[in-house]
This record gives sequence, C-alpha cells and structure tokens, in this order.
Amino acid sequence: MIPLTTRAIAEAVGGRLHRADGTELVTGPVEFDSRAVTPDGVFVALPGEKVDGHSFAAKANARVVLAAREVDAPAVIVPPVSDAHSRSVALTGDKDGSGAAVLAGLAALARYVVDRLPNLTVVGVTGSSGKTSTKDLIAQVLTPMGDTVAPPGSFNSELGHPYTVLRADERTRHLVLELSARGPGHIAALCEVAPPKIGVVINVGTAHIGEFGSREDIARTKGELVEALPEDGVAILNADDPLVRAMSSRTKARVVFVGEAPDASVRAENITVDSEAKASFRLVTPQGDVDVTLGLHGAHHVGNALSAAAVALELGATPAEVAARLSGAQRVSARRMEVTTRPDGVTVVNDSYNANPESVRAALKSLAEMGRGGRRTWAVLGMMGELGDEHTRAHDEIGRLAVRLDINRLVVVGDQARALHQGAHLEGSWGEESAHVPDVDRAIDHLRAGLRPGDVVLVKASKSEALWRVAEALLEDAK
Repeated sequence: MIPLTTRAIAEAVGGRLHRADGTELVTGPVEFDSRAVTPDGVFVALPGEKVDGHSFAAKANARVVLAAREVDAPAVIVPPVSDAHSRSVALTGDKDGSGAAVLAGLAALARYVVDRLPNLTVVGVTGSSGKTSTKDLIAQVLTPMGDTVAPPGSFNSELGHPYTVLRADERTRHLVLELSARGPGHIAALCEVAPPKIGVVINVGTAHIGEFGSREDIARTKGELVEALPEDGVAILNADDPLVRAMSSRTKARVVFVGEAPDASVRAENITVDSEAKASFRLVTPQGDVDVTLGLHGAHHVGNALSAAAVALELGATPAEVAARLSGAQRVSARRMEVTTRPDGVTVVNDSYNANPESVRAALKSLAEMGRGGRRTWAVLGMMGELGDEHTRAHDEIGRLAVRLDINRLVVVGDQARALHQGAHLEGSWGEESAHVPDVDRAIDHLRAGLRPGDVVLVKASKSEALWRVAEALLEDAK
C-alpha cells in the first residue's frame, strides 16, 4: 500500500480516529490475520465463525486497526452500513453487521489508493470457470513489462478483492484482479473498488446456477464487468461463447474478440494436444502469427492463453514476447490441474480446488488425453455444488461423459454425487468400472486396492468436499 497517515485512512473510509492523533504514518501492508501484521501496517478486525478480530486488536501490534467498534489499540472506527449492504456480504460469523462495515471500509480504502496511482492499469477477469488460471497467465505475461500484482489463488470476493488492491503501490504497473459473483450487482460493486481499464470475460457456464437461476442471468451479472469499462478501455471477449460475444453491445470500450472463431482477432489455429494433455497452437494476431506450446495440462488452457495474449498485446508486448511468456508459464495456484507422477509411474492430477460442470468436462477430456498411450485412467469425482434444480441432471451428464470418453474407472464419492454413478451405469451398463463410495477414506482404500503402476488418477469436486485429501494420500503413499 502507499504510505498514508491515520488521518488520511480515516478520511478515506469516512471513519473516526480512536487513540490516534492522525499523524501516525502507515507504511506497511494491510492484513486481516493478526499473525501476519507488521508494526507499521494495518490490522483489519473481522468477525469469524469462532473468534472476532476485534479481540486481537491489541495483540496484533499494528500501527492502526480498522475496526467497527472501539478497541484497546490505535484505530480507525468505520461507520455502520445499511441493512441492505450487510445482507449482501457473505461473511461467516457476522451477526451484527460489523464485518460488513469493516469490509465496506476496506473497499473504500482500496478505492482511495487506486485513485492515487495514475500509472496503474487495472485488468479485471471474470467467467464461470477458469478465472484463476487465466488471472495467473495474465500476471505471468505482464510481469516482464512492469511490477504486477495479482491475488493468490481465488482471492476474489469482498475481502480478497480490496486486500489484493491494497498490495499495489507507486511501483505497480499492472493490477490483475479476479472478479466473482453470487448474485446481480456483485461484480459491479467490485469494479467500483478498482475501476478496470481492461476487462476479460472467459465464459458463461452453470457455476452458481442454483443461486442465479439461469445462464442468461449469470451472463447479465458477468457482463457488469464490461459495462464498467471506460470509453478508452478494452473488453476482451470469448468469441466462441455466444453469451459472452453478445456482451459487446453492453460496453463503451473497444472490443477484442479471442477464440477459435474466424472473426476473432486473437485466435488459435492448428491446435494439437500431446499425451500429457499439453496444448500447442498457432497464435494469430493483428501484429503477426507465432507458435505457442503450453506447459500447462489441459486443452482448455488454450482459451485462457488467448485472453492473456490479448491483454499483453494491448499493453505493448509483441507476439514473439507473448509466445515466449505463455510457453514458459507455470501453474501458480494450488489444486488446479496439479500433476505429479509417483516413482511407480502413477500420475495424480489434483484438480480438487473446485468444480462445476464445465470445469469437470474439461478435466475429464484432459484425463482421456493422458490415457491415449494405453495408460489406465481413473476419475475420482465428488459433488458439484450450487447447481440448484440442475443438480441431478448435471451430475448424471458428467457420469455419462466419463463413459463416452472411455475413462477406465470412475470413483464417485459421497451421497450428493450419486447421480454421477447412476449416469455412468445408464450410459454404459458399467459393472466394476464405476464405484460409489460414501466418503474420502473409502475412496482412498478403493484406489489403494486397485491402482497399478502407470495409472492416471484425476481428483475433482467442489471445494466443500475436500477431495484433495485423496490426492494427498496417494502421493504420501509413495514417500
């Protein structure tokens, strides 16, 4: 964060000083974990499910605390927020609205800082799936062009968004932000915190459809990103997704289409995928064409790479520079197509961070590619959450897809994912090829009993299922 006095922070959030005279200078980072606070930084006191950050204000040893009530430490006390705003904030343990008030103050502070960084370019990324991987690629292709800040993992909510923004300072040239939403207006609110100059929309799928109701409603919310762009901004849209393509009419900004469509100005041609599910393609751009070979596993990364390429080209990179950076890009965020091979040749693909129908389809196709050379394939799948009325149908379709892709073994974990198992049986009349187990421990036992050297195992489910424990157990077995 840029250096600020406590008086400036109070003015930024519309709060009042407590046990501080306003001259104290904050030069350290903003933290919500009291263990990470530095003496020259800011501690954000948030309520949790079991503890309240206000109770740790004195122990945090921060220069100042951002708080909703008076604490035993120098603080800026934020004003209360409306009930409507409080209801819109999903913060576990926020029973009295104090968490919403502190988050609103954090957002106001982030906007205050952004407005004082005229050389900063804010890049916003949204979509139903692939946001984190695309954000990571964009950050990697931009870093050689100047200091770049991006969130760790999927830090994309009311807390993670301003927290990431406040990592920027006078040296930062690019701020790459991932924008998520659980309902209408959420992305628009995040854009108010850090107004984007470049907006990237990857796709519109069925993630969170249980909360939104339809893909069209999801598209309306995702499109809030392009509506927030200025006239001199750039909207980078996936030309291969009709709902994303249609967003071109909702923005004042210049539109750049990416994809495989013939009219995409940044597109991929001659795509091939090797036995490790790594893709190569010809990158076609208005500035020239160049070959790219990705080090990431999964053909779905081609679309992500095209978005990253378009951002870098807009900011002055050459096609050759973009190709080199994309080809050298590595997986950054954990549990996303994290591929590890044991000494016995068993390959574990840990893609367990989260799951929705689109991301599971992509992961299964990558698994099938990895089994093309005769390797036996296992898909260990759990529930995909927040699908509402689509829950049974979506799980049934994924089970059927596993059969069509000729995945050798399907292990379905948990009662909520039972329709995956049923779909596989109905599609292929499978016997032992599909197993339904009640929990993670049984899944681990089943795999230990059946794995052979050289097998490939994909592990994927919604975060709530914690299926990464399966991947971790399999890798721990090899130590």
